[in-house]
Amino acid sequence: MKHAIMFLMIVLAGFAFLSVAVAADTVNIYSSRQEHLIKPLLDEFREETGIDYRLLTGQGPALLERLRSEGRNSPADVLITVDVGNLVAAKQAGVLQPVDSDVLNRNVPAHYRDDEGYWYGLSARSRIIYYARDRVDPERIATYESLADAALEYGVCVRSSSNIYNQSLMASMIAHHGEEKALEWAQGLVDNFARRPQDNDTGQIRAVAAGECDVAIANSYYYGRLMDSDRSADQQVVERVALVWPNQEDRGAHMNLSGAGVTTSASNIEGAVRLIEFLSEQSAQAFYAAENNEYPVNPAVEPTGAVREMGEFTPDGLNLSDIEKYNARALQLMDRAGWR
Repeated sequence: MKHAIMFLMIVLAGFAFLSVAVAADTVNIYSSRQEHLIKPLLDEFREETGIDYRLLTGQGPALLERLRSEGRNSPADVLITVDVGNLVAAKQAGVLQPVDSDVLNRNVPAHYRDDEGYWYGLSARSRIIYYARDRVDPERIATYESLADAALEYGVCVRSSSNIYNQSLMASMIAHHGEEKALEWAQGLVDNFARRPQDNDTGQIRAVAAGECDVAIANSYYYGRLMDSDRSADQQVVERVALVWPNQEDRGAHMNLSGAGVTTSASNIEGAVRLIEFLSEQSAQAFYAAENNEYPVNPAVEPTGAVREMGEFTPDGLNLSDIEKYNARALQLMDRAGWR
């Protein structure tokens, strides 16, 4: 029902999008990134290239449903969305087409792009562990696996299994450990839940600060936002909650992406590719890092601001294109484990 409502809202918003004639030098964009995070870059792209754009924003699943429904008649040239799971779903739905770009292959490391060219990562984030400074020994929670320990004396907060971030984390567990061990991990994690999964990522961190749980799993940029906030309540959360970069002695911390691909229906393929290339270049990458506390995928650009203050860490080198093999199974195993 939730996705159906989101889809209806996007359909209604899209009437205006479809009603205006589109010039050949215009790129049509469907984006699940919030407008304030993408529009300044699109304005810069227009100024630099002379290519205009038209933007439709919405939730990732609803945009994918819209692309499926419109099929070859979709006006969209580019899909921009968050989480590799959504990128994989778009590829599997047949709404993206492969492209080969020397610029993108140079700017985006191989493990942050589809190995067939259907999508390219544009910014990265890590899904990490947070803990209450005054009551948790961080050495007890140094790995994702430790959160499923039957002897763990700490209660864990995390979002529901319907959340795509958690599905991708579970898919990475399958990639590293196989299905049987991944299921055991999910079952152990559920046993250690401090409460029923609820709320968003920031809510998990706040719950630790409030004493509702001792440990939480959430994306890195949410903590960065709290660090950057001028609100005293947010600063109190940061004072009470610290972070752990998981699995630093072995595979590294799980990574995820926002990214983009050229749609199957694209009428302006050249402009679409140029836009994605532009978003992978240094100026756009620096903007992502500064404005949303994310990690640039372009190795020529350094992290800035709050995420830099969060310290250096070893990221998981898993090729995120491999997530495609495991995403569907991940949700099935989470369901079997009782992760609702």
